[in-house]
Amino acid sequence: MLRTYYKTAEDFIRKHRLQAFVDVLIFSIITYVFHKLWWNFYAWLESFNFIIGSADWLARQVYLSSLWFNKNILWLVVTTSEPNTMWFSNGSHVTIDEGCSGLKQFYQILMLFLLFPGPWKHKLWYIPFGFFVMFLANIFRIVCLSLIALWIPQHWDFAHEWVLRPFFYVIIFLLWVLWVEKFRRRKKVEPVL
Repeated sequence: MLRTYYKTAEDFIRKHRLQAFVDVLIFSIITYVFHKLWWNFYAWLESFNFIIGSADWLARQVYLSSLWFNKNILWLVVTTSEPNTMWFSNGSHVTIDEGCSGLKQFYQILMLFLLFPGPWKHKLWYIPFGFFVMFLANIFRIVCLSLIALWIPQHWDFAHEWVLRPFFYVIIFLLWVLWVEKFRRRKKVEPVL
């Protein structure tokens, strides 16, 4: 009986070409539920040394990479202090703590691509690829915040909360679109004889 309902729904979706809508709905549900669960259980998650240790380690890696980029590519004059703080010539600073590590986004990518339909052989490499992209996006975010702190510090809070934090979700969405277009909907090519 359940199989009949599933087949009927599948036929309806195919007939009316609603697969893109269904995919966006699945993405939205997974993203929303994960976000709610993460923040509802965050205090509990913090009780695990592995979670805090991972967040601290990741924050340190983002800090070191951003610091290197600021000094060696942008030639910014930066002094440092612990933990993970960059000070700029105008007295402003950027501190990367566990909340800025990107760990939540790593877990979000993990859950999204584990739960979203698609071939497992591609999930095995696409999830680590997503982690790498998110790490690079976080470095980009911290470098942007560094420039904002240096040049327009009065806009730092706005940029941090309303531009660069949602930027993570744009990256996750783009990773998901790439997944859907290249792997989820990939047509099987029949060999021509």
